[in-house]
Amino acid sequence: MDYKDYYKIMDLEKSADQAEIKRAYRKLARKYHPDVSKEPDAEARFKEIGEAYEVLKDPEKRAAYDQLGSNWKAGQDFHPPPDWDAGFEFRGGGYTEGNASDYSDFFSSIFGDSFRQSTTGRQPQGGFNMRGEDHHAKVVIDLEDAYTGATRAISLRSPEVNANGQVVTRDRTLNVKIPKGVKQGQKIRLTGQGSPGMGGGAAGDLYLEVQFNPHSSYRVEEHDVYLELPLAPWEAALGASIKVPTPAGPVDMKIPAGTRSGSKLRLKGRGIPAKQAGDLYVMPVITLPPAETDAQKALYEKMQQEMSYNPRAKLGV
Repeated sequence: MDYKDYYKIMDLEKSADQAEIKRAYRKLARKYHPDVSKEPDAEARFKEIGEAYEVLKDPEKRAAYDQLGSNWKAGQDFHPPPDWDAGFEFRGGGYTEGNASDYSDFFSSIFGDSFRQSTTGRQPQGGFNMRGEDHHAKVVIDLEDAYTGATRAISLRSPEVNANGQVVTRDRTLNVKIPKGVKQGQKIRLTGQGSPGMGGGAAGDLYLEVQFNPHSSYRVEEHDVYLELPLAPWEAALGASIKVPTPAGPVDMKIPAGTRSGSKLRLKGRGIPAKQAGDLYVMPVITLPPAETDAQKALYEKMQQEMSYNPRAKLGV
């Protein structure tokens, strides 16, 4: 997927204000409109300009796009960095002019979920009272917080247009209670932390979508947690009772004799706590001790002599 430089497409500097962006779009749209332009690539250019304008005219989309950084070049292979949008607070609005099919894969990779699925919270409450818009943001927490619950200081960034027409970012920090048992994708609602209401209307709410920081040991699916557990050959062959780490602390586990790599052992209820707690699945990985001394090499030679074992028997060789 190619990176698109929306500023270059519209022949703009990154410091352009909202009025400059609007003027540039009107000029280019007239030049490349398929009904009047004689340029051979008019239709493609008109569509590309429309996509660039859709991003740069919207303070939230523009701030999100700018947040990706300036190290990308037009046409360069692009994949959004993991959790690049964490802490970015937005109202949403989705594809405000058109729908997903009107835009490139590059556009959809950035705005396809958060910006499309969010909804505004403005609803008339009678008279001139109007409820404020709901805000949305993704936050990243540690897996251990889901086991115990916690209160964390969450930093958020919200784009605004200043008096000079420039998009600026307003930062704020909230102390957020992370409920025990929260899972990835779940939303935490903070009442009244969205946009202020109008005419005495109630403020909107803030919805925080939870994601977990990548963990060096665990993988998470819903409320279940997976752990790759190294085993010595004798532990797997003969069975053993060992300590197994979990996000809530180590537990004792019996390894059955004859355990193989690729099998799956379950610690029931040791996943993320919930009304129906998840499980922790242990995935054994048999590791070989090094043969560094003569005595260690002799042990392997003895195994070779006494065990008629062919690890490639199923391959017919």
